[in-house]
Amino acid sequence: MAMVFEIPTLHTDRLTLRAFRADDLDGLAAMNADVEVRRWLGGRLLSREESWGVMEASLGQWALRGYGLFAVESEGRFAGRVGILHPADWEGPELAWGLAPAFWGRGLATEAAACARDWAFATCGFGELASFILSGNLRSRRVAEKLGAVRQGTVELRGMVADRWIHPAPGRGVVV
Repeated sequence: MAMVFEIPTLHTDRLTLRAFRADDLDGLAAMNADVEVRRWLGGRLLSREESWGVMEASLGQWALRGYGLFAVESEGRFAGRVGILHPADWEGPELAWGLAPAFWGRGLATEAAACARDWAFATCGFGELASFILSGNLRSRRVAEKLGAVRQGTVELRGMVADRWIHPAPGRGVVV
């Protein structure tokens, strides 16, 4: 018997956030083979097969948790991924984003992350979300700041230390 679950499709002025599809593999594999992208996502380049596994894990999280990562589409092309990342060894749900370099510098990460954040707060009942950002990742830090997140300590994740940025739910302030 097949498991049935629904992944919503969200739209902003310039983006579509949707479920991963098999034809996203080329774009995701290219993104995961980019040194500058992977520098901030564990450091290790991922193969095409590992990128397929990333898509499988993303879809599996939707089935297991009811939320997960969206594929980001811009101008009809795969642009990256955004959404709620929550592996079993994470301290809680993370608002995560990552775009391919061709889409950097246009405010698309902020637009995508704001859309995913707003959807998650409206539908998942989170009191807050965190983003875990390596301290040298100035692009992601700027996204977090534009989203109104506040840096609150650090967290160790899989052997790396990241800054914890807290996004409070609407109407709730950050508890310090």
